[in-house]
Amino acid sequence: MKLLAIDVGMGTQDILLYDSEKRIENCFKMVLPSQTQIVAKQVSEATAKGQDVILSGETMGGGASSSAVMKHLKPGNCVYATEKAALTLNDDIQKVREMGVVIVSEDEARELDGVHIKMCDIDTNALGKAFSLFGVNMPERSAVAVQDHGYAPGMSNRVFRFDYFREVIQNGGNLDSFVYCGNIPERFSRMKAVERTLPGALFMDTGMAAVRGALLDENASSPCLAVNVGNGHTLACVVDGMDVLSVFEHHTGQMTQGKLDDYLRRLCEGTVDFQEVFDDGGHGCFVREAVGFGNIGSVLVTGPNRYFMKSSGLDTHFAAPFGDMMLTGCFGLMDAYLNNTQIIHRTKTEKI
Repeated sequence: MKLLAIDVGMGTQDILLYDSEKRIENCFKMVLPSQTQIVAKQVSEATAKGQDVILSGETMGGGASSSAVMKHLKPGNCVYATEKAALTLNDDIQKVREMGVVIVSEDEARELDGVHIKMCDIDTNALGKAFSLFGVNMPERSAVAVQDHGYAPGMSNRVFRFDYFREVIQNGGNLDSFVYCGNIPERFSRMKAVERTLPGALFMDTGMAAVRGALLDENASSPCLAVNVGNGHTLACVVDGMDVLSVFEHHTGQMTQGKLDDYLRRLCEGTVDFQEVFDDGGHGCFVREAVGFGNIGSVLVTGPNRYFMKSSGLDTHFAAPFGDMMLTGCFGLMDAYLNNTQIIHRTKTEKI
């Protein structure tokens, strides 16, 4: 069985070509710039030349791409966008118009002169070409992780995102509850957009995929505190087996070592809540069950900014499942795929 697993981050897109007939260490891997970085570069080049920009394609992750569009508009340059592409900038189309973006139809976009930029989180054509250079075929099966705040026009997407986390975990949700294949909730517009690009793919949130992948590390011991220190966000979960007992998410750039250590300890103790994290500028927190920090079996840290935790006062272990930290999210996707299909029914050790 072959699977294309792609973990879409703010800085990179991490890619694993899983092949069940190979040792995991011999499966092909790539770490490439994320599409939001690629789009941002294209927009910036148009800004430097004073050219109009026409955005079409799908709703994708913002970040660098959205910032580049805003910078392009400041000198009075024109930006045209189809509705799907415009939703990358804001869930409220009227607010996108107020930014100065002109909303056009797909047909109108094709007729406009300027720099045409295709918005998408996964560029299947580019990946297919890259694989073909090495004689590798694109697998039919795929699994993708993106961070989807949810379609929340008129309200805070931080509140909207954590309302969903709370609902799932409060109802006894486990890691599999955050795995979607053909059943993506309507609220997740970004996942829906990627699904149109890769029909039949399995989907997870990037943070949950990283947590799941970290648990494949040989040092994992339940109950586990898994921390993903990403380029944009830091997400932590207390997980016992497959059960998600609590979740915390903040912005990595707003963290200090002491502050994060304190949050993580109190997440385990159950003495931090949503409002405190939200008022601090973070996304939120929800604790279904407090296990106590002294009962944590292992503190696993992963993510491109994991060295932020190097001087942590907690007894941490830098998770590197199968020896590769940058593919932690992809390994989480792989594990989710193998455990949520009828294709393979084997134990974790056997299937790897």
